Amino acid sequence: MVREIIHDTFILQMRSKAADETDLQTAVDLLDTLKANAEHCVGMAANMIGVSKRIIAFNDNGTYTLMFNPEIIKCSGVYEVEEGCLSLSGTRRTKRYKTIKVKFENEKLQPRIKTYTDYTAQIIQHEIDHCNGILI
Repeated sequence: MVREIIHDTFILQMRSKAADETDLQTAVDLLDTLKANAEHCVGMAANMIGVSKRIIAFNDNGTYTLMFNPEIIKCSGVYEVEEGCLSLSGTRRTKRYKTIKVKFENEKLQPRIKTYTDYTAQIIQHEIDHCNGILI
């Protein structure tokens, strides 16, 4: 189900709690909402639809991906970039890493570790910031 986008910074700045099997419908709704906003958005975190759980969804070069409880465990190649956000107006400068290694659980809650680079790595970092209550 496509959900309303949250713009309330108080809600968006709350740290998200760990996700579990009871949050599978939230993940489906998050993916549906991301796809419905694909013209303006390449990634979303669950708090953007009002659910403070560590779930992100993103467009990985044409493939939509879900991550439960993502955590960056290694990063390299710092650079500065300007980013926008569907939940906030305008753009802001921030630091990102060119390459990141992420520990997460897939949609079957199976543990995974994967390395991402370039724009996909940037999207994931932005969405993990959302999970941590950091607004960019």
